[in-house]
Amino acid sequence: MSVDPAVIKSIEDGFETLQNAKDCHSLLKKYLTKEVVHQLKDKKTNLGATLLDVIQSGVANLDSGVGVYAPDAEAYTLFAPLFNPIIEDYHNGFGPNQKQPQIDLGEGKTHLFPDLDPENKYINSTRIRCGRSLQRYPFNPCLTEANYVEMEDKVKNILETITDSELQGKYYSLKEMTKDVQNQLIQDHFLFKEGDRFLQAANACRYWPSGRGIFHNNSKTFLVWVNEEDHLRIISMQNGGNVGQVLERLIKGIKIIQSQAAFSRDDRLGWLTFCPTNLGTTIRASVHIKLPKISAKPEFKKICDDLKLQIRGIHGEHSESADGVYDISNKARLGLTEFEVVKQMYDGVKHLIELEKKA
Repeated sequence: MSVDPAVIKSIEDGFETLQNAKDCHSLLKKYLTKEVVHQLKDKKTNLGATLLDVIQSGVANLDSGVGVYAPDAEAYTLFAPLFNPIIEDYHNGFGPNQKQPQIDLGEGKTHLFPDLDPENKYINSTRIRCGRSLQRYPFNPCLTEANYVEMEDKVKNILETITDSELQGKYYSLKEMTKDVQNQLIQDHFLFKEGDRFLQAANACRYWPSGRGIFHNNSKTFLVWVNEEDHLRIISMQNGGNVGQVLERLIKGIKIIQSQAAFSRDDRLGWLTFCPTNLGTTIRASVHIKLPKISAKPEFKKICDDLKLQIRGIHGEHSESADGVYDISNKARLGLTEFEVVKQMYDGVKHLIELEKKA
């Protein structure tokens, strides 16, 4: 399969754009060298993805932090000369010879995470989520409308036949959603909106809202997003700081879906998803937590960095904190097991609460 000359020209033009952009500090710009362009510009995956699919979002959005997406699972190996150094840079030095450890979701060990805040003084809510991709389907830029619809049907059937009473609930297809349902789901912070400009430029939002939807259980503590940024985002959450309960529910949900749908996994990179920042365990374990005293200190960010924690405002990435309430999560996703990732967040937050009590 040869790459269309017009695509090769777009790749070369993209390289020039990045080189000439003085204010661009993305990992894409840092690692897309002339040699890498020369080496990869005429390569194509079996599903037809090219280097242009990988870099187009970062070229269109010069303020990107990372700037690349994987159009399909094979892209991670075919375009490894670009992906590997980006992954190593982003994931704390996870080098090309390192491998993601065997899966350990933490089954049988959730009792090691008792409630972090039994008196409900600090933690508003706890949430653990992971991304999954269905085998034999590409990622967003290479999906057809038929693929989206087929995947949605497949997942919807699995979710609607759950027999576990804690996880039973309802699936809402974006296409068939009434305004009332939509407003309620937005109010619950459940509904995702159409992708941001970074995803738009990566061709991740085509045929919207076809094949997209969300499921939640009756008590609104277990949620599955279908075909937002990844094929699946599986989410467990509840009020308070009981990390063990949240993880237990997530494991149960993952196992039910996995028993009827095979997920894409790579020996080296773990669970494969659309964005290289979200590989390995793909786990983001987080709390919304009130830390008015220590968050006011100038060294707060450094304390969190040292604990390998990431801080956000409560409305997601790039948002401000409200009243000293922060969204605090694990930073690393790759090179640790799922259990270790959750433990990193748990131990870090426990330490922050101790500091807040002393402050």
